[in-house]
Amino acid sequence: MTVEDLIIISVDDHVVEPGDMFDQHLPSELLAQAPKLKEAPNGSHYWQFEDRVVANGGLNAVVGRPKDEYGCEPTHYSQLRDGVYKVKDRIDDMNVNGILGSMCFGTFVTFDGGFFIGARDRKLAHRMVQAYNDWHIDEWCGGAPGRFIPLAITPLWDVELVVEEIRRVIKKGCSAISFPDNPAAKGLPSLHSAVWEPLWKICAENEVIINCHIGTGAPPPHASTESPVDAWLTSFPMSIAQAASDWLYLEALRRYPTLKIALSEGGLGWIPYLLERADYTFEHHHQWTNLDLGGKLPSDVFREHFITCFIEDKFGLKNRHEIGVDSICYECDYPHSDTVWPDSADRLFAAVKDMPQNEVDKITHLNAMRFYKYDPISIFGRENCSVGALRAKAMHVDVTPKSQGGQRPLATGERRQVIASDIMKLFDRNFGLDNPKAA
Repeated sequence: MTVEDLIIISVDDHVVEPGDMFDQHLPSELLAQAPKLKEAPNGSHYWQFEDRVVANGGLNAVVGRPKDEYGCEPTHYSQLRDGVYKVKDRIDDMNVNGILGSMCFGTFVTFDGGFFIGARDRKLAHRMVQAYNDWHIDEWCGGAPGRFIPLAITPLWDVELVVEEIRRVIKKGCSAISFPDNPAAKGLPSLHSAVWEPLWKICAENEVIINCHIGTGAPPPHASTESPVDAWLTSFPMSIAQAASDWLYLEALRRYPTLKIALSEGGLGWIPYLLERADYTFEHHHQWTNLDLGGKLPSDVFREHFITCFIEDKFGLKNRHEIGVDSICYECDYPHSDTVWPDSADRLFAAVKDMPQNEVDKITHLNAMRFYKYDPISIFGRENCSVGALRAKAMHVDVTPKSQGGQRPLATGERRQVIASDIMKLFDRNFGLDNPKAA
């Protein structure tokens, strides 16, 4: 096996939504009320819906830059690589990176669609959620049939509407939704509330994957405003461990054997200890906590119900059998600062080349295909799906790092360690407006 022989599917990437995304998916009377991409007096792009504004998140779209610009905050679409928001260019960037398939979380709507929770007009917000999903499924994924795994958001404030939207997107060929890793942190009912029962039921019955992306619950805080930002970058993937533990004891998992939870962008290396600790806790404490897992250990429950993914995780892969080889998927994380584009295929190959071929195939693509009911190989033919075949289509793609500009956390010429308060100030001045709502 060589790197050219790999077939790679990524279950965690991102799209920055283009400014015209709603144009083809709403009637004119609603289009006037849809979220709008606007430009502030200082040249920054931002989205506005009702009286709320949101800009691109920090470190979210720095692919293709030299690494000393990873701390820049892109403030205008002209500072983004075209593949971040244009589907044709995204396919080029996937090809040159050797990535066959990709699942893309949103940006301005937040990873779980939580942007719409705070809407004043919830009927209007519900319609915007539907339009968003139509754009994502029909236009983004439909713009390159077979290359994307559709991912839907839902109107999280009303579980009946959530179920209705899931039924609707299933008919459109979507079998994955994004959901907060901790809904209680967003003012929604906790995972353990009976409110969510209809959600668990429809997802289990239709094998719809619930994808919980890091950062969709309570954001992991900096220890202090003086903490080096490296501390946050180090711990961020593992921040989902607390949510994973909460999901692990979801009672619905005992009633719905087909219910699956994906820990998106969470990494692997921390999982073996979590499972060891969970089993120890059960054996040591269940007689007084009254936990009954039907003769199973928590680690059994995890391997049956959880999907995990990694960018680079040597320790996690070394301990893959403790995690469950059948549950591990790959993620590219394009266009975020953790992505190793355009070298993903080579670095993945270096990590898996000494594994048995059947395990390599599961981790690189077969698990993702099975979980997400996604089969690009049947569409394109196996000979056209490999890293080598995809790269051959991308000889024209320029991967030279390019300076794109944007706001920096430190003043020009300043050389010191970036700390939490620098990032906070960067976000605060993102618009350069005293009153961005008036823009």
